[in-house]
Amino acid sequence: MDRLINVARTAMRGSMARQTAIANNLANANTTGFRAEIANASTRWIGGGTFQSRAEQVGQVIAADLKPGTVVQTGNPLDIAVDGEGLIAVQASDGSEGYTRRGDLKLNESGLLTTGDGHPVIGGAGPITLPPADSIKIAQDGGIWIVPQGGQIDQPQLVDTIKIANANGSVIAKGTDNLFREVNGGALPEDPAASVTSGALEGSNVDATLALVQMIEASRAWETQIKMIDTAKDIDNGGSSLMRLDA
Repeated sequence: MDRLINVARTAMRGSMARQTAIANNLANANTTGFRAEIANASTRWIGGGTFQSRAEQVGQVIAADLKPGTVVQTGNPLDIAVDGEGLIAVQASDGSEGYTRRGDLKLNESGLLTTGDGHPVIGGAGPITLPPADSIKIAQDGGIWIVPQGGQIDQPQLVDTIKIANANGSVIAKGTDNLFREVNGGALPEDPAASVTSGALEGSNVDATLALVQMIEASRAWETQIKMIDTAKDIDNGGSSLMRLDA
């Protein structure tokens, strides 16, 4: 009987992991550049001093959906949408180099260029800092051109170029901070052929309708395992009553 309950318990844990991933996708359905998480279940044998006779279900996020989202024109000179499969290089909170498709760039009080969620954007020599300027324009190759305060409008200056990385030939994984990283801890190479569209943003690629259907399926799977545990309890109670001797 304990095997039946253990099977149901591990299946419930897998359902919870799947629901967590789906809920995160739904919560980010309107987040710029978000890539939907893909959760799946796998089998893990329970080790011990004897033969491996039991296995349990392990549910986890295994990958991210890399298909592009819908691009919308905004007219904001700091908004960019990466063309193709390129990734914007940013500095993660731990100082490592991460990658994102989030192109809603902004300047903080010190002139540091960051993404909408606060990660500094990396250029040719590290995080990009812009001086005060009358105008800013991001070129197709990621170059940032400014007209300094009081400068000539017909004489823009190139300050830095946003690093657009290429993940082809590398293995990347998505972290809990929604940033992609090279799984071996290295840095992805810059893509010299990468291009961006200025004044536009790429939206999330989450299919909200599909995610809702997946959430319902995960909830029903949870309910099925609850019923299995109730059935195991009934069977156990029935066996106990048969073994009970009347005084």
